[in-house]
Amino acid sequence: MTDTTRPSHVFDIDQQTFETEVLQASMDTPILVDFWAAWCEPCKSLGPILEKLAAEFNGAFRLGKIDVDAQQELAGMFGIKSIPTVMLVSQGQVVDGFAGALPERQLREFLGRHVQALEGDENDVADDDAPAETPEAAINRIQQAIAAEPAKAELKLDLALALMRGGQADAASAELDALPANLATDARAQRLRSELELARAAAAAPAADALQQRIDADPQDWEARDLLGLRLLQEGDAEGGLEQFLAILQKARDWNDGQAKKRLLAAFATLDDAELVGRYRRRMASMLF
Repeated sequence: MTDTTRPSHVFDIDQQTFETEVLQASMDTPILVDFWAAWCEPCKSLGPILEKLAAEFNGAFRLGKIDVDAQQELAGMFGIKSIPTVMLVSQGQVVDGFAGALPERQLREFLGRHVQALEGDENDVADDDAPAETPEAAINRIQQAIAAEPAKAELKLDLALALMRGGQADAASAELDALPANLATDARAQRLRSELELARAAAAAPAADALQQRIDADPQDWEARDLLGLRLLQEGDAEGGLEQFLAILQKARDWNDGQAKKRLLAAFATLDDAELVGRYRRRMASMLF
């Protein structure tokens, strides 16, 4: 039964509607996804504020709610460890998020970082013509901003992301580890952590040809498949890499403490191809549940 007391921009999400109502719909309108449960006290305080803001923003974003008890597959696919957890999905990808019940002022700040920019304005054309900022320029700009506002912790996350884009993985990791607890669970921080995890694991992997030879000789060489998946991801063959992890999940899901599932979740967090990620999430879910 439809809850007539809810704003029109609030809706429930399940496994069947997730792709169309969240991934596809976010190509046009940002979707704020609220992972909650009826027994969760912080959820009871956060939920009404989110619904109030959804009504107030009047379509600038939509609020989708996932009951983690009823939708355990979706919660598992996103690696939800605590609730409430909120993620903002735009253009088919998670672009930001947080865990815990934030006060309304911080929620408005969170939305303001994304929703207003996504609505577009008369300066969009001029911005498109501007030259892209280099990673080095971004690092310098953010470092100057931190010097001017050292207490603004969000800038340190911006710096960690810029350092990773600039190929400075160790420096990015150091900045990431130094983030305060409220930013450590930010969706951008989680994505960066996944990128670092995959990059480090792939660093010592042999060449793809050598790993493929091992697999040809022994299709159950799970280590070779894992390393080949990492290598292919780093070389830009995302689908090939995901296929290797799925092969392990299908035949040896418990290998190395369930590493194939962990690799898949980390890869999903780093890929920008919404259709590809959605397709492989469904395949992973079909094997696990």
